[in-house]
Amino acid sequence: MRVRTASVLVAVMAATAIGVSASPAAAVAEINATYPINGASHIASNDSDLPLGPGTLRATVNLDSGALTAAVSLPPATGNFKELGIIPVSATVELSEAEPTTGTLNLNTGAMQSTSHITMRLTRLTIAGLPAFVGNRCQTVTPAEIPLNSEPGFSVLRGGTVSGTYTIPPFEHCLLNTGLINLVIPGPGNTLALTLGPAVLG
Repeated sequence: MRVRTASVLVAVMAATAIGVSASPAAAVAEINATYPINGASHIASNDSDLPLGPGTLRATVNLDSGALTAAVSLPPATGNFKELGIIPVSATVELSEAEPTTGTLNLNTGAMQSTSHITMRLTRLTIAGLPAFVGNRCQTVTPAEIPLNSEPGFSVLRGGTVSGTYTIPPFEHCLLNTGLINLVIPGPGNTLALTLGPAVLG
């Protein structure tokens, strides 16, 4: 079902009188929306799932151009897998944006695409139930670039699912465990899916 996003948003803003700002000089209208988010990332290198959320996504959309900026906030996430199919490993990571998420919203269809740059910081690692010390600076050498596209049924007002595939860069500053971590976590072909709940405007 095609969504006439621009007209819907303008009507909602006019009715609620919140969330839209306009520059007197440029007369550019913007909508501000906050979404609850939950999801998961599948890590290809060790065939494990990393649950994500609950968190929030705060977005600003330009109603003239469809340009959007967003800020994503997620709590630390813990993933579990078995190295060599035998040894249980648990890793906790903190995900932080290296820069704001940017993208576009198609004002005719409601489809959204964006790109995030996320630094992954490993804060806890256990192997066979024993702590493996990683220090306090164990993180990806560069931020992971994560492109996301909305799936069918996505609505800027009702939310929906966004997904994409990305590469996890190597880690550094993980003390004696840097080599081990780089054997079992980084690599291409990882998938991410986030479900956005209904938007809270303003």
